[in-house]
Amino acid sequence: MDASSLSGPRSRRLIPVAASVSAIALLAACGGGSPSGGNDTFGLLINDDNQIVQDALTSLSTGACTDANEALPLEIETVPQSGLDQQLQLLGGQDALPAQFAASGSPAVTKGLDEAGHTLDLEATLTELGVVDDIEPAAISTIENLYGGLIVLPYQFNIEGVWYNKQLFADNGIEVPQTWDELTEAAAQLQEAGVTPLSASGEQGWPITRLISGYLYRSLGPDALQRVADGEAKLTDPEYVEAAQAIADLGADGYFGQGVGSIDYDTAVSQFLTGNAGMFYMGSWTLGAFNDPAQNQIGAENIGFFGLPEVAGGAGSADQLPANVGLPIAVSAKAYGDDTGAWLSCIAENYGATSLGDQGTISGFKVNGDVAEVPELTQSVQDTIAGTTETTLWFEALFGAKATTTSQQNAAPLVSGSISAEDFMAKIQADLDAEK
Repeated sequence: MDASSLSGPRSRRLIPVAASVSAIALLAACGGGSPSGGNDTFGLLINDDNQIVQDALTSLSTGACTDANEALPLEIETVPQSGLDQQLQLLGGQDALPAQFAASGSPAVTKGLDEAGHTLDLEATLTELGVVDDIEPAAISTIENLYGGLIVLPYQFNIEGVWYNKQLFADNGIEVPQTWDELTEAAAQLQEAGVTPLSASGEQGWPITRLISGYLYRSLGPDALQRVADGEAKLTDPEYVEAAQAIADLGADGYFGQGVGSIDYDTAVSQFLTGNAGMFYMGSWTLGAFNDPAQNQIGAENIGFFGLPEVAGGAGSADQLPANVGLPIAVSAKAYGDDTGAWLSCIAENYGATSLGDQGTISGFKVNGDVAEVPELTQSVQDTIAGTTETTLWFEALFGAKATTTSQQNAAPLVSGSISAEDFMAKIQADLDAEK
C-alpha cells in the first residue's frame, strides 16, 4: 500500500438493489436495539475486482431473499484491493463497518478486528438461526484454520490438488498415485514419454511453495505449519527441510520442464490444457479455464483430480485437502439485528445453489435444491468438497508479508538448484523470527 492511500477521500461506486434507493449513507455509525442493528441497509464493502460475489448477492436480493431485501436493502460499496485493509481499519476505529465486509488478505488484520469486537461470532449466530449446517464442513475447517473460529462467510471456496491428463496417464499405463514415491514414478514415466510431468509457474512462486506445504502436511500432519506459527517448531528443523528438499528434487530431476522460473501463471495453465504437461497442481479456481473450450484443447472430460498423495510413514492423509476461502466476508457485530439475521439465514440456505447455478462457481455453502446444468468437472469438485471434513492451508497462509515474499521469490531458485533446501527454509525462518 503506498502512502497516497492513507489519506484523502476515496471514490466509491454504490450499487443500489432496492427500489427507489438514493444515496443512502452506507458507512454511518452503527447503533443497536433495532431489527436492523441501527443500519438502513444490508451493506457490503468489497474489493472492486470481485464481481462474482456481487452478482450472486444481487441475484438473491431479487429472488430467494426478496423479503429480507425489502426489510433491509442490499447496497454494495467497492474499493480497490490495495486500499481495503486501510479502509477496514479506519472504519473499525470509527465503529462504522457495514453489515458485511471483505476480510483482509492478511488473516492478522481480520483477527485484530475480531479481537476488538467488530466481527460477529458466526458459529453462535448461525447455530441460533438454525442454518450453521448449511455451511460445508470443509469450509468451516478452513476458516477455523485461518482465524481460529468461524468469523467469516465462505462466499467462494477452493480446494487444491493435482489435476491430471487422463489420456496421457492411460497411454503410459500410469495409475493415479497413492504415495509420494508413486507420484515421482509417474513423473518419470511422463518425462520418458516426452511430456513435461508437472506444469508450474516459477515466476509467481506460490504454485511451487504449495507443493512444499503439501509434503509437510502429508509427512508431519495437518498442524505442521501451525506449530511453526506457534513457535513450537522451525522451518529449519530437519523434518521441515526434508519437505523443501523433496520439491527441490522434483526440479533437479527435470520434472518441471525447462525454464520454470520464467513461466507465468497463464503459461502454466496453457501448458496443461494443450496437452504438453501431464500434471498440474492448482486450485479449483481454474475450473473456468478447464470448462472453456477455447482454452482447453484436451477436453474437460479428459481432466482428473487427486489430492497430493501420502508420504510413507507420514502423519497426514490424502483426504486432508488444501483449501482456501477465495473471498472471506465478515459480518459486523455492531450492525447485527433481526433483519441482518434474516439475510444471513437466507444466504446460508440459498447462496450455494445461486452461486453454482447462476455463476457456475463453487462456494463453501451447501447446494440446497436443484440447480441448472453444471459442468461435470465442476460438479465433481463440488462433490469432493461435500465429502471433505478436514482441510489444510497453503504454505504462506500464516506468514507475514516479508516471509511470504521471501518464500515465493525463492521458489524458482529452489527447484532450479541455485539455492539449497536448507538456505531456502533459513531465509523464510529469519523473516518469521523478525516478525515476532
